Amino acid sequence: MPALDSSIICTFLEAGGQPVSGDRLAKDLGVSRVAIWGRLEKLRAAGFVFTASPRKGYILKEVPGVLHPTLLDAHCRRLKVSLPVEYFESVDSTNSEAERQLANGKEAPFIILAQSQTAGRGRLGRKWHSSDKGNIYLSLALRPFILPERLKPFTLWMGLALCRYIDDNLGIKLGLKWPNDILSPDGKKIAGILTEARLDADSVRDLIFGLGLNISPQQDFPSELKTIASSLAHATGDQLDVNSLTAGIIKNIFNSWEEFKENAWVDSFKKDWPRYDILTGKVVTIQLRGEPVTGLVEGIDEVGSLKIKTSDGKSVLISSGEVTLSSER
Repeated sequence: MPALDSSIICTFLEAGGQPVSGDRLAKDLGVSRVAIWGRLEKLRAAGFVFTASPRKGYILKEVPGVLHPTLLDAHCRRLKVSLPVEYFESVDSTNSEAERQLANGKEAPFIILAQSQTAGRGRLGRKWHSSDKGNIYLSLALRPFILPERLKPFTLWMGLALCRYIDDNLGIKLGLKWPNDILSPDGKKIAGILTEARLDADSVRDLIFGLGLNISPQQDFPSELKTIASSLAHATGDQLDVNSLTAGIIKNIFNSWEEFKENAWVDSFKKDWPRYDILTGKVVTIQLRGEPVTGLVEGIDEVGSLKIKTSDGKSVLISSGEVTLSSER
């Protein structure tokens, strides 16, 4: 009875630590007290901790510290998130699963969410380490039918919206490293974005926004990542509620997509980009298919291309590539 379990947990969350009586739960949810007791026992077995308050009811004391579909659904309902969320304990890649479901005709938009990925990937075919529970691995699947050229600033806008959300809700000022990396305040990678699209002749048919966000402090990074990767918990010094945070991020990324679709994003982007951009004013090298380009970053243009001034004074626009800061070389 996942819907009933979610309704029970939603009631406890709304109670804010105050007791909730079994009679109230039974009456509000239209089931017997025996049924409520049985569901509470099932939830206890899943990691929820309830204590009994004499003559007052039950108090929710602890919740699972990793993603839990019932708890996540309760948080989504409280935030009025109507977007379907399909949860997996493990999947090869949330982007790959979203692609398969779109190809099989599933109605979009929807979210694919996983505890872990066995073949998570980033840009340029790189592997994204995603075996740790307690992080966010998700993909937003869309059928936008917009002109392909409109997509150019999409990834930058979505990254900016995520940084702003984390800043507003956790007080952490993350940095955006063009084109798709999100860095912690100490310059370590905390999240990556992978946008993939299927195009018809004159429109974007399928669009998948993939996000891998490190949250848990208990990271088992491979040795090659330990000095360059971090997590939100390390940045805050706190244990974060991954279910509450995931629900908020799902709402944020979908609302950000809606703003992008309606062309209501431009003013916010121009205002907030300088706050989170970490490249402007720095010397970088961009690896391209031909010769690498080195120069001073002068910002981005209106479609998100990187503006570079080379040592010989030439101005170059870069629409894609791998960026390395001079200090990282």
